[in-house]
Amino acid sequence: MMLSDPTRRVWLYQRPTDMRKSFRGLIALVKQQLHEDPLSGQLFVFINRRKTYIKVLYYSQGGFCLWMKKLTQGQFALNEHGSLKQALNWHELQWLIEGIEIEQVRYRKRHKMPRREAPAEVSY
Repeated sequence: MMLSDPTRRVWLYQRPTDMRKSFRGLIALVKQQLHEDPLSGQLFVFINRRKTYIKVLYYSQGGFCLWMKKLTQGQFALNEHGSLKQALNWHELQWLIEGIEIEQVRYRKRHKMPRREAPAEVSY
């Protein structure tokens, strides 16, 4: 299931997509425009011109899955970077779906524990 695996790579297709496309049309976009393997298990995100529909295509356990959300009000906050595809992390995908603007999110500094070095082997 898509929402249970935050380790998957996520690709956002930056061009407006015709939301009448189903599995075959979106798979063709992944292959021809994004130059990615649709069977890889990665998530591919598509948004329409008016930014009111979002579709997420992915391959899972022997078949393709297509997840879709249509907004009744407002638009998805899409930050266009001029490239054909944009890599998103898991949190950015969730923010996009929930309507949070990615560029306004600030990451605060956090303390990280130093890594422990393994003790060196001593030979006698």
